[in-house]
Amino acid sequence: MSSEPSSSLAQQFQQRFHEKQAEIVSLTRALVETESPSGDESGSRAVVDLLAGAAAEAKCVSAIQRVNAPSFGQHLVIRAFGDQNDSGTVMIVGHTDTVHSRGSVAERPWRVEGNRIYGPGIFDMKANCALAIAVLHACDDLMIVPCSGVTLALTCDEEVGSYSGWPLLRKLARSSAVRCALVLEPPVSGGSVKTGRKGTGMFTMTIEGRAAHAGLEPEKGASAIVELARQVERLHALNDLGGGITVNVGVIHGGTRSNVVAAEAQAEIDVRFSSREELTEIEKAVLKIKPFDERVRVTVTGGINRPPLERTPQVVELYELARNIATSMGFELREAQVGGASDGNFLAAMGIPVLDGLGIDGDGAHAAHEHIIVDDIPRRGALLAGLIASL
Repeated sequence: MSSEPSSSLAQQFQQRFHEKQAEIVSLTRALVETESPSGDESGSRAVVDLLAGAAAEAKCVSAIQRVNAPSFGQHLVIRAFGDQNDSGTVMIVGHTDTVHSRGSVAERPWRVEGNRIYGPGIFDMKANCALAIAVLHACDDLMIVPCSGVTLALTCDEEVGSYSGWPLLRKLARSSAVRCALVLEPPVSGGSVKTGRKGTGMFTMTIEGRAAHAGLEPEKGASAIVELARQVERLHALNDLGGGITVNVGVIHGGTRSNVVAAEAQAEIDVRFSSREELTEIEKAVLKIKPFDERVRVTVTGGINRPPLERTPQVVELYELARNIATSMGFELREAQVGGASDGNFLAAMGIPVLDGLGIDGDGAHAAHEHIIVDDIPRRGALLAGLIASL
């Protein structure tokens, strides 16, 4: 990776984002008020219309591609700075879907309170989608042509597992020499970027017991609920393995009536892990579970959804570059490792250095108080633009 841009250039970017802040906020508001919950095809396409229209005005943009995602809407791929030959490509990754259902904006409308702007999906991550487009315009305005091409990929199903978004990202990564990926997920509260993310697994445990009358002949039954209770204790004991492994049984179902020995029960299990070694360990432990009661049948389905994003030397190098750019603008950029996963996890598993959490500071992702910090818009925009100019 090349050295960071001059302090003067970083400050020019920051000044440019100050001047364009009202435009960024305006596009952000349009995106927030165009609701696009995961699986809402019309909302997804409407948001893509707004972003594609804004991107088309940037001189550096060479191609805009809408990729249909049946049952979800459209992914958006924007290529900028043309073919940079052997210099490779920098991927910028984000998503346009939110967890907020239609009608959320009517219940919690856009509002500005001092240095905060509130709105469903603004922090995670519609403001960051607007910021990415503004970065392309800022490079145009300052006549900056990076050594590497830029591919901005905004998927429309990240919040529900990226089942069509991930194959698209993989295809994009394989089609060009990707030097690194910059992920626009929100930072840790306070502005820290993310240099490590746990991987995730989602499993379902189904238990088939034997029904019987709970009063007349309970001995003829084999309770699926009793078995499930014992399995929950076993699963939560896996948290004692240490390291980055965590296991949570978050949802359970079972039984039919209080006077019937339960013939069936089910649990939904979330697992997290920090490394590939822990991935193998926890996957084996969950999938090979045996019943306590030999009369019942225990079946575990599901698997690993996202691999871990590990803090490799290449990730640290990318972070140090970002930290130096931030220092030149007069602020300290910290790093953190977190339990949640993102699309950056997939790219990290391909050996691509990933710096995550580059979005605008704020709080309340997925919550009613979701908001961004207005003063952070210029410096996060300048940081992202500075990274692109450096790579």
